[in-house]
Amino acid sequence: MTRGKIQIKPIENPTNRQVTYSKRRNGLFKKARELTVLCDAKVSLIMISSTKRLHEYISPNTTTKEMIDEYQKTMDVDIWSSHYEAMEEELRKLKEVNSQLRLEIK
Repeated sequence: MTRGKIQIKPIENPTNRQVTYSKRRNGLFKKARELTVLCDAKVSLIMISSTKRLHEYISPNTTTKEMIDEYQKTMDVDIWSSHYEAMEEELRKLKEVNSQLRLEIK
């Protein structure tokens, strides 16, 4: 007996949606652990449910930072540079406002 194909569409019933999410999450994590053991792969999963609960898996003997660093090196990208530049610009503007307010106080 084979399983029938399910139609991939949003599950309307919240209870059914949560049950399906939980079962599939557990299956995904099991596969991630298997990949880590069988293939000596580094695996990192981050999942956020519709109820905003965070679930994560990271292979033993590695860290999230190491995974992100390796991703950046492999893909030749810097995922933080645009964020860093925006923060620097915001800091520059705040310093400017601060110095203007100091002049007004004097």
